[in-house]
Parts: sequence; C-alpha cells; structure tokens
Amino acid sequence: MEFFEAYRKIQALKDNLERVIRGKSGVIELAISALLSKGHLLIEDVPGVGKTTLAHSLAKSISCSFQRIQFTSDLLPSDVIGVTVYNQALNTFEFRQGPIFANIVLADEINRATPKTQSALLEAMNDRQVSVDKATYPLPKPFMLLATQNPLEFSGTFPLPESQLDRFTMCLRIGYPDEAHEKEIMRSDPASAIQELMPVLTTGDIEGMQAASGRVHVEEDLVSYIMAIASGTRAHRAIRLGVSPRATMTLYKAAQARALTSGREYCIPDDIKLLSVPVFAHRIIPAGRVEEGIEGPSSLIEDVVSGIAVPV
Repeated sequence: MEFFEAYRKIQALKDNLERVIRGKSGVIELAISALLSKGHLLIEDVPGVGKTTLAHSLAKSISCSFQRIQFTSDLLPSDVIGVTVYNQALNTFEFRQGPIFANIVLADEINRATPKTQSALLEAMNDRQVSVDKATYPLPKPFMLLATQNPLEFSGTFPLPESQLDRFTMCLRIGYPDEAHEKEIMRSDPASAIQELMPVLTTGDIEGMQAASGRVHVEEDLVSYIMAIASGTRAHRAIRLGVSPRATMTLYKAAQARALTSGREYCIPDDIKLLSVPVFAHRIIPAGRVEEGIEGPSSLIEDVVSGIAVPV
C-alpha cells in the first residue's frame, strides 16, 4: 500500500473512532499507532472513562473477527485458548478454538485473572500462535490484544508480571474529558453509537497499512536517540529495572507508525519523545521510593528524556 493511501485510510479510521470517543484525539492516534506497529495495547484507567468503549469502537471500525473475554478469578487458560475434546462420531480428538482466535481480542479487566490464566496470553502476544497438546495453531492476521485494567482496585486482582507488561506495545490512560466534551457524552448514548458504527477498513487494509508503516524512514541519529533513552533508564539511580531490547525495538516500530499517522514518510524526534512514556513507562520498575518531585514511572521516563540532547 502506498503512503498516501495508507494515510487516507488512517484518517477514515480516526474519524470513525471520534464519533464515539469524544475529545481524545491523542489517545486515538496512539491506539492506531499501536495497531499499525503490529502491537498490543494496555488501557489502564479509572472506571467509566471509556476503556472498553475504545476497544469496541476500534473493532467495529474494522471488518474483522472480534472477541471479548471478561477476565475473572475463576477463568481458566482453556477458556481463553481452547480445549481438545473427543469426537465420538469421528473416533478422534479435535481442538476447539477459544476466543483468542480472533483478529481483535478484548481482555477486559485482565488483572482479575490468576497468573496461570494471564500466562496463556504470552505465546499469543509474542508469536501470534497457540500451542496445545504438542500442536501449534496460528492466530488470524492481523492479531491485536486490547487489555483493560483499573489501577485503583487491589481487592481480587493479580498484578501483571514484568514479562507480560513487556509484551504490550503501549500502556495508555484515557483520562477525564474536558467539560464541553463531557456534556456531549451526557447527552449521547455511547452503546447506540457503537452499534451504529460501520466498518471503514478490512483486514487486508490493516495489513497494507502495517506494511507501509514498516517502510517509514528512520535516520541513524534517531536510532541513537532511542538507544540513549533506553540506556538512560538502565543507568538512572531511581530506576531498579530499565527497559529491555524488546522495548527499544517496540519504540522504533511505534515511531514509524506515529509518523505515518501524521502523514509523514519519515520519523522526527518528536515522534520518539511523544511515545517514550506510553511505550517505556510500564516496563520500568522504580527503585523503592522515588525522589521528591518524581511521582511514578511516567515522570521517571520524562526525567530521562529531558536529560538527553535531541538530535537536529
């Protein structure tokens, strides 16, 4: 797919999502960037700000298969990936696919499931396949996992391990809408708006857009800029665990996608600066109590970025 055609389709997707998600164009652009970089998205925020609505709207905007899995403490791995059963008519065992076999999968309140069930997603997220009873089954293309979690509810939750968090391209917070847009939301019916959404893209379009994203040019200076930020997280005295090589590769691909969503065939430093927090913050572990004036992982990443010279 040519760059101009890819950008035109991105705009159509963005316009469709903005019919439901009001006043959050920045969040929508980041979600689209995660999709174009062949990544997965973790949406972490307080209840009622539109986490599930964003996931539903994205799925409805694409003519593709969609499954929602409500994660609970009694959910089993087989409820996610499927199970092998005996077929008496054929006198053989056959695999019945679980809801993970869809183009877009919503893992709602992912941190309410046990670590055993959470781990069922690792192979799917990393390798786009599922292994059951010594057999491997590929997942549909494209494949994207959208997960939501509420950060303030600790009762009955199981925090995601570092290995799981590292497989999410970005972690986003939607945040509260401004007063004008919240008034619009009050007067609207989001459920009906989602039902009325029509697909504006096909799975073939998404694969073409992902291929176009992979062709976006990234100067060597920008590659070094990404490495400098990653090295800064590993050397910062307030960070116990810095980002992994998977994280640097993820930021590179996300920057390409961000450039394409902005209508460019090349990356600029602002692409990397804007994406550093959503791509890196959920991957680091602060070293105990962070310094005064630094509130959490996001602020730590901002502190690292602020200390690195921007290539010109």
